[in-house]
Amino acid sequence: MNPDFYVKKLKRNFYTRDLQIVAKELLGKILVKKDGKAILSGKIVEVEAYDGDIDEASHAFTGKTERTKIMFNEGGYFYVYFTYGAHYCCNVVTGKKGRGTAVLIRAIEPVEGISSMSKNRFGNMIDEKDKIKLTNGPGKVCKAFGISKEHYGVDLTGENIFILNMPKIKDDEIVITKRVGIKKSMDLAWRYYIKNNPYVSKK
Repeated sequence: MNPDFYVKKLKRNFYTRDLQIVAKELLGKILVKKDGKAILSGKIVEVEAYDGDIDEASHAFTGKTERTKIMFNEGGYFYVYFTYGAHYCCNVVTGKKGRGTAVLIRAIEPVEGISSMSKNRFGNMIDEKDKIKLTNGPGKVCKAFGISKEHYGVDLTGENIFILNMPKIKDDEIVITKRVGIKKSMDLAWRYYIKNNPYVSKK
């Protein structure tokens, strides 16, 4: 692995800040997963914020459970859950210990390990024109990266799954909207994505 990865890896103090700040600043950062000898990586282009204190759509809203306990840890851990009986979704825990806040990674622009992502998603290599379908949704991200329940609670400051620092996306390049596919706290504009990026799940 490129030693620069470890120099650029986000440190704990990035994640332990305010939920909305972390959510916006995750845009443009690079998610990295070591997959055996292969490296899978991609630029985060779309996220959603969830706050257990005031947000009925958050899994943490009803308090700490066996499923959500990692959300109440300090920032910098992976909260992975299974949804609709079909796919996994991955979240970045944020804030101070006991807060119950996390950011859902909704879409990624693939950078490295695209052939492995293709095999994880479709069982074979896809055409270049179909690359846009690889990771343009939260379930697709986890399938392509091979993220599942075994990655619940992974420390993002560790060596297997982590996020690389990259230049901050400018405010005028970030679109802010309501979140997608929820039935509670629907009016909260806590979805952020990079303007005009083709890998965003829904425009």
